[in-house]
Amino acid sequence: MPIAAVKGPRYWTAHILRFRPLALVCALLLLPVPAQADIGAEIAALAPSGLVLVLDAEGNKLVAQNVEQPFVPASVTKLVTAWLAVEVLGGDYRFETRFYLGNDGVLYVRGGGDPFLISEELALLAPNLIAAADRKAFTGIVLDASYYPADLRIPGIENDEEAYNALNVALAVNFNTIHAVRRGDTIRSAEEQTPITPLAVSQFRARGPRGRGRINLGQEDSSVSVRYAGELIAAFIEKAGGSVEGEISIGSVPEGLEPIYIHRQPRTLLEILALMLLGSNNYIANQVFLEIGAHRLGGPVSLEKSLQVAGELLAEHGLAEAIRLKEGSGISPENELTAGGLAKLLHQLAPHADLLPKTRAGSRYKTGSIPGVRTLAGYAQTSEHGQVRFVISLGGNTGKLRFRLLRAIERGL
Repeated sequence: MPIAAVKGPRYWTAHILRFRPLALVCALLLLPVPAQADIGAEIAALAPSGLVLVLDAEGNKLVAQNVEQPFVPASVTKLVTAWLAVEVLGGDYRFETRFYLGNDGVLYVRGGGDPFLISEELALLAPNLIAAADRKAFTGIVLDASYYPADLRIPGIENDEEAYNALNVALAVNFNTIHAVRRGDTIRSAEEQTPITPLAVSQFRARGPRGRGRINLGQEDSSVSVRYAGELIAAFIEKAGGSVEGEISIGSVPEGLEPIYIHRQPRTLLEILALMLLGSNNYIANQVFLEIGAHRLGGPVSLEKSLQVAGELLAEHGLAEAIRLKEGSGISPENELTAGGLAKLLHQLAPHADLLPKTRAGSRYKTGSIPGVRTLAGYAQTSEHGQVRFVISLGGNTGKLRFRLLRAIERGL
Protein backbone atom coordinates (compact mmCIF):
# COMPACT_ATOMS: atom_id res chain seq x y z
CA MET A 1 0.00 0.00 0.00
CA PRO A 2 1.43 3.44 -0.86
CA ILE A 3 2.72 5.38 2.11
CA ALA A 4 0.42 8.28 1.28
CA ALA A 5 -2.56 6.08 1.81
CA VAL A 6 -1.67 5.27 5.43
CA LYS A 7 -0.60 8.82 6.49
CA GLY A 8 -3.34 11.28 7.37
CA PRO A 9 -3.63 14.98 6.65
CA ARG A 10 -2.27 15.96 10.06
CA TYR A 11 0.96 14.10 9.40
CA TRP A 12 1.58 15.81 6.13
CA THR A 13 0.75 19.27 7.52
CA ALA A 14 3.22 18.79 10.36
CA HIS A 15 5.79 17.36 7.98
CA ILE A 16 5.58 20.36 5.64
CA LEU A 17 5.71 22.92 8.47
CA ARG A 18 8.73 21.14 9.94
CA PHE A 19 10.73 21.65 6.78
CA ARG A 20 9.28 25.04 5.74
CA PRO A 21 12.45 27.08 6.62
CA LEU A 22 14.49 24.93 4.26
CA ALA A 23 11.80 25.20 1.62
CA LEU A 24 11.76 28.97 1.95
CA VAL A 25 15.55 29.18 1.59
CA CYS A 26 15.42 27.06 -1.53
CA ALA A 27 12.62 29.18 -2.93
CA LEU A 28 14.51 32.40 -2.24
CA LEU A 29 17.62 31.04 -3.92
CA LEU A 30 15.55 30.37 -7.00
CA LEU A 31 14.19 33.94 -7.08
CA PRO A 32 15.97 36.47 -9.33
CA VAL A 33 18.11 39.21 -7.69
CA PRO A 34 16.77 42.31 -9.42
CA ALA A 35 18.50 45.17 -7.51
CA GLN A 36 21.53 45.61 -9.73
CA ALA A 37 19.57 45.14 -12.94
CA ASP A 38 16.86 47.46 -11.69
CA ILE A 39 19.26 50.28 -10.79
CA GLY A 40 20.89 50.02 -14.20
CA ALA A 41 17.49 50.25 -15.87
CA GLU A 42 16.43 53.16 -13.66
CA ILE A 43 19.61 55.10 -14.45
CA ALA A 44 19.25 54.39 -18.15
CA ALA A 45 15.67 55.65 -18.04
CA LEU A 46 16.60 58.82 -16.14
CA ALA A 47 19.74 59.70 -18.11
CA PRO A 48 20.22 57.51 -21.18
CA SER A 49 23.12 59.58 -22.51
CA GLY A 50 24.72 60.19 -19.11
CA LEU A 51 27.98 58.72 -17.90
CA VAL A 52 27.50 56.72 -14.70
CA LEU A 53 30.02 54.41 -13.04
CA VAL A 54 29.55 52.74 -9.65
CA LEU A 55 32.16 50.44 -8.09
CA ASP A 56 31.99 48.50 -4.84
CA ALA A 57 34.83 48.35 -2.30
CA GLU A 58 36.56 45.58 -4.26
CA GLY A 59 36.34 47.46 -7.54
CA ASN A 60 33.51 45.40 -9.01
CA LYS A 61 31.28 47.33 -11.42
CA LEU A 62 27.77 47.70 -10.08
CA VAL A 63 26.73 50.21 -12.75
CA ALA A 64 28.65 51.10 -15.90
CA GLN A 65 26.91 53.29 -18.46
CA ASN A 66 28.67 55.23 -21.24
CA VAL A 67 32.01 55.05 -19.40
CA GLU A 68 34.27 54.48 -22.39
CA GLN A 69 34.97 58.11 -23.34
CA PRO A 70 36.82 60.73 -21.25
CA PHE A 71 34.76 63.58 -19.83
CA VAL A 72 35.25 67.18 -18.69
CA PRO A 73 35.15 67.03 -14.88
CA ALA A 74 34.52 70.73 -14.03
CA SER A 75 34.94 71.23 -10.26
CA VAL A 76 35.16 67.50 -9.65
CA THR A 77 38.79 68.23 -10.58
CA LYS A 78 39.16 69.53 -7.01
CA LEU A 79 39.08 65.90 -5.83
CA VAL A 80 42.27 65.31 -7.80
CA THR A 81 43.85 68.46 -6.36
CA ALA A 82 42.89 67.42 -2.83
CA TRP A 83 44.51 64.01 -3.25
CA LEU A 84 47.66 65.47 -4.82
CA ALA A 85 47.97 68.04 -2.03
CA VAL A 86 47.67 65.45 0.74
CA GLU A 87 50.23 63.24 -1.00
CA VAL A 88 52.78 66.02 -1.60
CA LEU A 89 52.23 68.52 1.23
CA GLY A 90 50.74 66.34 3.97
CA GLY A 91 47.50 66.90 5.83
CA ASP A 92 49.13 69.01 8.58
CA TYR A 93 50.80 71.44 6.16
CA ARG A 94 50.29 75.14 6.95
CA PHE A 95 50.83 78.12 4.67
CA GLU A 96 53.04 80.94 5.97
CA THR A 97 53.29 84.72 5.55
CA ARG A 98 56.56 86.28 6.75
CA PHE A 99 57.13 89.74 8.22
CA TYR A 100 60.48 91.57 8.41
CA LEU A 101 61.54 94.87 9.97
CA GLY A 102 64.14 97.13 8.37
CA ASN A 103 66.48 99.36 10.40
CA ASP A 104 64.49 102.34 9.17
CA GLY A 105 61.25 101.00 10.65
CA VAL A 106 59.84 99.78 7.32
CA LEU A 107 57.73 96.63 7.56
CA TYR A 108 58.38 94.08 4.82
CA VAL A 109 55.76 91.43 4.07
CA ARG A 110 56.57 88.37 1.97
CA GLY A 111 53.56 86.44 0.70
CA GLY A 112 53.62 82.66 0.68
CA GLY A 113 50.43 81.98 -1.24
CA ASP A 114 48.21 81.50 1.82
CA PRO A 115 44.72 80.93 0.35
CA PHE A 116 43.03 81.73 3.66
CA LEU A 117 44.66 85.05 4.55
CA ILE A 118 41.34 86.64 5.45
CA SER A 119 40.25 89.55 7.64
CA GLU A 120 39.84 87.36 10.70
CA GLU A 121 43.47 86.23 10.33
CA LEU A 122 44.73 89.80 9.95
CA ALA A 123 42.88 90.77 13.13
CA LEU A 124 44.73 88.00 14.99
CA LEU A 125 48.18 88.60 13.54
CA ALA A 126 48.30 92.41 13.88
CA PRO A 127 48.73 92.50 17.71
CA ASN A 128 51.31 89.69 17.50
CA LEU A 129 53.19 91.57 14.79
CA ILE A 130 53.29 94.78 16.86
CA ALA A 131 54.59 92.80 19.84
CA ALA A 132 57.22 91.00 17.76
CA ALA A 133 58.42 94.29 16.23
CA ASP A 134 58.49 95.92 19.67
CA ARG A 135 57.11 99.07 18.14
CA LYS A 136 53.72 100.48 17.25
CA ALA A 137 54.71 102.89 14.49
CA PHE A 138 55.99 101.68 11.12
CA THR A 139 57.50 104.07 8.57
CA GLY A 140 56.02 102.21 5.63
CA ILE A 141 55.14 98.79 4.25
CA VAL A 142 56.90 97.01 1.38
CA LEU A 143 55.02 94.07 -0.11
CA ASP A 144 56.98 91.19 -1.64
CA ALA A 145 54.78 88.96 -3.83
CA SER A 146 57.63 87.55 -5.91
CA TYR A 147 56.83 83.95 -4.90
CA TYR A 148 54.23 84.09 -7.70
CA PRO A 149 55.29 85.44 -11.13
CA ALA A 150 53.44 88.65 -12.03
CA ASP A 151 52.36 87.17 -15.37
CA LEU A 152 50.94 83.94 -13.89
CA ARG A 153 47.65 83.01 -15.54
CA ILE A 154 45.44 79.98 -14.98
CA PRO A 155 43.70 78.44 -18.02
CA GLY A 156 39.95 79.02 -17.86
CA ILE A 157 40.12 82.16 -15.70
CA GLU A 158 38.30 84.91 -17.56
CA ASN A 159 38.79 88.67 -17.39
CA ASP A 160 35.54 89.66 -15.70
CA GLU A 161 34.24 90.69 -12.28
CA GLU A 162 33.08 87.26 -11.12
CA ALA A 163 34.64 86.21 -7.81
CA TYR A 164 35.33 82.71 -9.12
CA ASN A 165 37.66 84.28 -11.71
CA ALA A 166 39.95 85.87 -9.08
CA LEU A 167 43.63 85.76 -10.01
CA ASN A 168 46.10 83.71 -8.00
CA VAL A 169 48.67 85.88 -6.20
CA ALA A 170 51.35 85.22 -3.56
CA LEU A 171 50.00 87.93 -1.27
CA ALA A 172 46.24 88.47 -1.43
CA VAL A 173 43.49 88.79 1.14
CA ASN A 174 39.89 87.60 1.33
CA PHE A 175 40.27 85.27 -1.66
CA ASN A 176 41.46 88.23 -3.76
CA THR A 177 38.01 89.80 -3.72
CA ILE A 178 36.24 92.88 -2.32
CA HIS A 179 32.77 92.53 -0.80
CA ALA A 180 31.12 95.95 -0.57
CA VAL A 181 27.85 97.88 -0.74
CA ARG A 182 27.19 100.89 -2.98
CA ARG A 183 24.53 103.39 -1.93
CA GLY A 184 24.61 106.40 -4.25
CA ASP A 185 28.20 107.65 -4.19
CA THR A 186 28.97 105.92 -0.90
CA ILE A 187 30.93 102.67 -0.80
CA ARG A 188 31.13 100.73 2.44
CA SER A 189 32.32 97.26 3.39
CA ALA A 190 29.69 94.54 3.27
CA GLU A 191 31.54 92.68 6.03
CA GLU A 192 31.66 93.87 9.61
CA GLN A 193 35.08 92.31 10.08
CA THR A 194 36.66 94.01 7.04
CA PRO A 195 37.56 97.71 7.08
CA ILE A 196 37.03 99.62 3.86
CA THR A 197 40.24 101.00 2.31
CA PRO A 198 40.89 103.68 -0.33
CA LEU A 199 41.79 101.13 -2.99
CA ALA A 200 38.69 99.05 -2.19
CA VAL A 201 36.52 102.14 -2.62
CA SER A 202 38.09 103.10 -5.95
CA GLN A 203 37.95 99.56 -7.35
CA PHE A 204 34.35 98.97 -6.32
CA ARG A 205 33.28 102.38 -7.57
CA ALA A 206 34.86 101.63 -10.95
CA ARG A 207 33.74 98.02 -11.35
CA GLY A 208 31.26 97.05 -8.66
CA PRO A 209 27.48 96.70 -9.00
CA ARG A 210 24.79 98.86 -7.45
CA GLY A 211 23.89 97.62 -4.00
CA ARG A 212 25.73 94.70 -2.44
CA GLY A 213 28.20 92.64 -4.45
CA ARG A 214 31.62 91.02 -4.65
CA ILE A 215 34.27 91.73 -7.29
CA ASN A 216 37.63 90.12 -7.89
CA LEU A 217 40.88 92.07 -8.05
CA GLY A 218 43.78 92.48 -10.39
CA GLN A 219 42.56 90.87 -13.59
CA GLU A 220 44.83 93.02 -15.72
CA ASP A 221 47.36 94.01 -13.05
CA SER A 222 48.14 91.63 -10.17
CA SER A 223 49.81 94.49 -8.26
CA VAL A 224 46.31 95.81 -7.47
CA SER A 225 45.68 92.68 -5.39
CA VAL A 226 49.00 93.08 -3.59
CA ARG A 227 48.45 96.76 -2.80
CA TYR A 228 44.99 96.01 -1.43
CA ALA A 229 46.52 93.36 0.86
CA GLY A 230 48.96 96.01 2.10
CA GLU A 231 46.19 98.51 2.78
CA LEU A 232 44.21 95.96 4.74
CA ILE A 233 47.26 94.91 6.77
CA ALA A 234 47.86 98.59 7.61
CA ALA A 235 44.21 99.00 8.62
CA PHE A 236 44.44 96.10 11.05
CA ILE A 237 47.72 97.36 12.48
CA GLU A 238 45.90 100.62 13.23
CA LYS A 239 42.96 98.75 14.76
CA ALA A 240 45.47 96.97 17.03
CA GLY A 241 46.82 100.31 18.28
CA GLY A 242 49.71 100.76 15.84
CA SER A 243 50.25 103.03 12.86
CA VAL A 244 51.76 103.06 9.37
CA GLU A 245 53.08 106.54 8.66
CA GLY A 246 54.74 106.04 5.27
CA GLU A 247 53.69 104.71 1.90
CA ILE A 248 52.64 101.20 0.97
CA SER A 249 54.69 99.95 -1.96
CA ILE A 250 55.69 96.78 -3.79
CA GLY A 251 59.29 95.60 -3.64
CA SER A 252 61.59 92.90 -2.31
CA VAL A 253 62.73 91.90 1.14
CA PRO A 254 66.40 92.97 1.51
CA GLU A 255 68.98 90.17 1.43
CA GLY A 256 70.03 88.95 4.85
CA LEU A 257 66.99 90.29 6.69
CA GLU A 258 65.50 87.72 9.07
CA PRO A 259 61.76 87.54 9.77
CA ILE A 260 60.57 89.02 13.05
CA TYR A 261 57.23 87.25 12.81
CA ILE A 262 55.90 84.31 10.80
CA HIS A 263 52.15 83.98 10.54
CA ARG A 264 51.34 80.29 10.19
CA GLN A 265 47.84 79.71 8.88
CA PRO A 266 45.82 78.27 11.80
CA ARG A 267 43.97 75.95 9.44
CA THR A 268 45.79 72.79 8.43
CA LEU A 269 45.78 71.73 4.79
CA LEU A 270 43.03 69.19 5.52
CA GLU A 271 40.84 71.92 7.03
CA ILE A 272 41.47 74.16 4.02
CA LEU A 273 40.66 71.31 1.62
CA ALA A 274 37.36 70.63 3.41
CA LEU A 275 36.37 74.29 3.02
CA MET A 276 37.58 74.32 -0.58
CA LEU A 277 35.45 71.28 -1.43
CA LEU A 278 32.42 72.63 0.42
CA GLY A 279 32.49 76.04 -1.27
CA SER A 280 34.06 74.79 -4.51
CA ASN A 281 36.41 77.79 -4.39
CA ASN A 282 38.53 78.03 -7.54
CA TYR A 283 40.97 80.52 -6.01
CA ILE A 284 41.75 78.25 -3.05
CA ALA A 285 42.06 75.20 -5.30
CA ASN A 286 44.69 76.77 -7.53
CA GLN A 287 46.60 78.33 -4.62
CA VAL A 288 46.89 74.79 -3.23
CA PHE A 289 47.68 73.33 -6.64
CA LEU A 290 50.49 75.84 -7.23
CA GLU A 291 52.02 75.05 -3.85
CA ILE A 292 52.31 71.38 -4.83
CA GLY A 293 54.88 72.16 -7.52
CA ALA A 294 56.85 74.76 -5.55
CA HIS A 295 57.00 72.53 -2.46
CA ARG A 296 58.64 69.69 -4.37
CA LEU A 297 60.65 71.61 -7.00
CA GLY A 298 61.31 74.90 -5.20
CA GLY A 299 59.96 78.42 -5.65
CA PRO A 300 58.83 80.54 -7.26
CA VAL A 301 55.60 78.77 -8.11
CA SER A 302 54.65 77.98 -11.68
CA LEU A 303 51.80 76.11 -13.28
CA GLU A 304 54.35 74.04 -15.20
CA LYS A 305 56.01 72.82 -11.98
CA SER A 306 52.71 71.75 -10.48
CA LEU A 307 51.61 70.00 -13.65
CA GLN A 308 54.95 68.17 -13.72
CA VAL A 309 54.64 66.99 -10.12
CA ALA A 310 50.99 66.03 -10.67
CA GLY A 311 51.91 64.07 -13.79
CA GLU A 312 54.69 62.19 -11.99
CA LEU A 313 52.48 61.26 -9.06
CA LEU A 314 49.59 60.21 -11.27
CA ALA A 315 51.97 58.06 -13.34
CA GLU A 316 53.18 56.31 -10.17
CA HIS A 317 49.59 55.21 -9.58
CA GLY A 318 48.88 54.24 -13.18
CA LEU A 319 46.70 57.28 -13.80
CA ALA A 320 48.78 59.33 -16.24
CA GLU A 321 46.54 58.54 -19.20
CA ALA A 322 43.29 58.61 -17.24
CA ILE A 323 43.68 62.04 -15.62
CA ARG A 324 44.91 64.98 -17.70
CA LEU A 325 45.06 68.34 -15.96
CA LYS A 326 45.48 71.90 -17.20
CA GLU A 327 44.97 73.47 -13.74
CA GLY A 328 43.70 72.48 -10.31
CA SER A 329 40.20 73.92 -9.90
CA GLY A 330 38.22 72.54 -12.85
CA ILE A 331 37.48 75.94 -14.36
CA SER A 332 39.30 74.96 -17.56
CA PRO A 333 37.21 72.89 -20.01
CA GLU A 334 40.47 71.29 -21.16
CA ASN A 335 40.80 69.17 -18.03
CA GLU A 336 39.94 65.59 -18.96
CA LEU A 337 39.31 62.46 -16.87
CA THR A 338 38.09 58.95 -17.45
CA ALA A 339 35.42 57.51 -15.16
CA GLY A 340 37.64 54.56 -14.31
CA GLY A 341 40.59 56.82 -13.56
CA LEU A 342 38.59 59.03 -11.24
CA ALA A 343 37.10 55.99 -9.50
CA LYS A 344 40.62 54.67 -8.92
CA LEU A 345 41.67 58.02 -7.48
CA LEU A 346 38.60 57.99 -5.22
CA HIS A 347 39.91 54.71 -3.82
CA GLN A 348 43.18 56.49 -2.94
CA LEU A 349 41.31 59.44 -1.42
CA ALA A 350 38.89 57.24 0.57
CA PRO A 351 40.70 57.72 3.95
CA HIS A 352 39.78 61.41 3.62
CA ALA A 353 36.22 60.95 2.34
CA ASP A 354 34.96 62.99 5.30
CA LEU A 355 36.44 66.10 3.65
CA LEU A 356 33.49 66.05 1.23
CA PRO A 357 29.99 67.42 1.89
CA LYS A 358 27.44 64.82 2.99
CA THR A 359 23.89 63.97 1.90
CA ARG A 360 21.11 63.07 4.33
CA ALA A 361 21.72 59.42 3.48
CA GLY A 362 25.37 59.74 4.46
CA SER A 363 26.90 59.84 0.98
CA ARG A 364 29.92 62.08 0.33
CA TYR A 365 30.01 64.05 -2.90
CA LYS A 366 31.60 66.79 -4.99
CA THR A 367 29.72 68.67 -7.69
CA GLY A 368 31.06 70.23 -10.88
CA SER A 369 29.43 72.78 -13.18
CA ILE A 370 30.63 74.68 -16.21
CA PRO A 371 28.56 75.57 -19.29
CA GLY A 372 27.22 72.35 -20.81
CA VAL A 373 28.72 70.12 -18.12
CA ARG A 374 27.25 68.84 -14.84
CA THR A 375 29.26 66.31 -12.82
CA LEU A 376 29.02 64.57 -9.46
CA ALA A 377 31.44 62.10 -7.87
CA GLY A 378 32.29 60.66 -4.49
CA TYR A 379 31.17 57.91 -2.15
CA ALA A 380 27.55 56.72 -2.01
CA GLN A 381 26.20 55.03 1.09
CA THR A 382 24.11 51.98 0.19
CA SER A 383 22.33 49.35 2.28
CA GLU A 384 23.44 46.32 0.26
CA HIS A 385 27.04 47.21 -0.65
CA GLY A 386 28.01 49.73 2.00
CA GLN A 387 30.11 52.59 0.72
CA VAL A 388 30.57 52.55 -3.06
CA ARG A 389 32.48 54.90 -5.36
CA PHE A 390 30.50 56.71 -8.03
CA VAL A 391 31.14 59.03 -10.98
CA ILE A 392 28.36 60.89 -12.83
CA SER A 393 28.75 63.20 -15.82
CA LEU A 394 25.83 64.79 -17.67
CA GLY A 395 25.46 67.33 -20.42
CA GLY A 396 23.29 70.43 -20.42
CA ASN A 397 21.56 72.09 -17.49
CA THR A 398 20.98 68.91 -15.48
CA GLY A 399 22.19 69.83 -12.01
CA LYS A 400 19.20 68.35 -10.17
CA LEU A 401 19.28 65.17 -12.23
CA ARG A 402 22.75 64.38 -10.83
CA PHE A 403 21.28 64.09 -7.36
CA ARG A 404 18.31 62.04 -8.57
CA LEU A 405 20.83 59.56 -9.92
CA LEU A 406 22.74 59.59 -6.64
CA ARG A 407 19.52 58.93 -4.69
CA ALA A 408 18.75 56.07 -7.05
CA ILE A 409 22.19 54.59 -6.31
CA GLU A 410 21.69 55.01 -2.55
CA ARG A 411 18.26 53.43 -2.71
CA GLY A 412 18.89 50.72 -5.32
CA LEU A 413 22.16 49.26 -4.09
